[in-house]
Amino acid sequence: MRDALDATPYDALLLLSFGGPEGPDDVVPFLENVTRGRGIPKERLKEVGQHYFLFGGVSPINDQNRALLDALRKDFADHGLGLPIYWGNRNWAPYLTDTLREMVADGHRRVLVLATSAYASYSGCRQYRENLAESLAALEAEGLELPRIDKLRHYFNHPGFLEPMIDGVIDSLAELPEDVRDGAHIAFSTHSIPTASADTSGPVEGHGEGGAYVAQHLEVARLIADAVRERTGVDHPWQLVYQSRSGAPHIPWLEPDICDHLEERHESGVPAVVIAPIGFVSDHMEVLYDLDTEAKAKAEELGLPMRRSATVGDDPRFAAAVRELVLERAAAERGQRVTPCALGALGAAHDVCPVGCCPARAPKPAAAGVDSPYA
Repeated sequence: MRDALDATPYDALLLLSFGGPEGPDDVVPFLENVTRGRGIPKERLKEVGQHYFLFGGVSPINDQNRALLDALRKDFADHGLGLPIYWGNRNWAPYLTDTLREMVADGHRRVLVLATSAYASYSGCRQYRENLAESLAALEAEGLELPRIDKLRHYFNHPGFLEPMIDGVIDSLAELPEDVRDGAHIAFSTHSIPTASADTSGPVEGHGEGGAYVAQHLEVARLIADAVRERTGVDHPWQLVYQSRSGAPHIPWLEPDICDHLEERHESGVPAVVIAPIGFVSDHMEVLYDLDTEAKAKAEELGLPMRRSATVGDDPRFAAAVRELVLERAAAERGQRVTPCALGALGAAHDVCPVGCCPARAPKPAAAGVDSPYA
């Protein structure tokens, strides 16, 4: 009988993230990486980079990934799971291709990937899979033996992802003045994306208005709101809202924007608001700027008491959830019967992305899917 902590057939875990600048001189080159192929002038990138310059040109995301790596390694070691963990980024050092090259040199041939995005969408899933395919192509061109790569399923409704956010909302409510606490509204915030991308997110059979992207966020918001009601005895009104829009004005994106929402809630007589950034794994730049800077300023302008709850970050419960997801997927790959851990009505997401799942605007090869050229 196999040990319960056997990760076979996998021999390594790769933490795959977005990346961010770590100093003022990095900002424009980083933004050039992010926007490559879109023809955006350097002067415009300097304007966009002001968000980073307000924080010394440093995005917190790399340090947050280092903290998550430490938490994962500690959890794995504490539980006797001997699986080495590597880290690669899409847009800044350590670059994904360099990390995969290092993993191949270290002898790893079955790699499991944890992406720092919990939901289905092109930018949150398939684009990562495209980056994996691009890196594998680069290694193939170098004549290296390619590893097989699989990606962990979306973990938006795993209790280890939900519980830290539930605690964060309850803690934020407790920080509000007592006279406005029970009437506080909860704004569950995530990254806005084009409505066309949202509508085609997830498997084809779920395409439609909002697709899997909106459905999964609504499910997370409902699960958190229900838990808050059960643990505090107060039924707080809530709504899913969006932030960080970056597209052309004529292209429809998901709404309402968080700052517009604060104005609407204030006009409706809401006495206070808790913003819960459920779409983000850690407190990176879009949380620090769009919520802790812009939304905070809007709330202060309105005289609306506001608190922002914490993201999951390196919470030990999230690290434990990753371990559970690794072991779940490994057992499934070995042909064992598995009962995936997931809360709510949507159930566990698929292990392998099907054809047509979160399609790109222009088709590109993507790894870790049914249609992967590197299966």
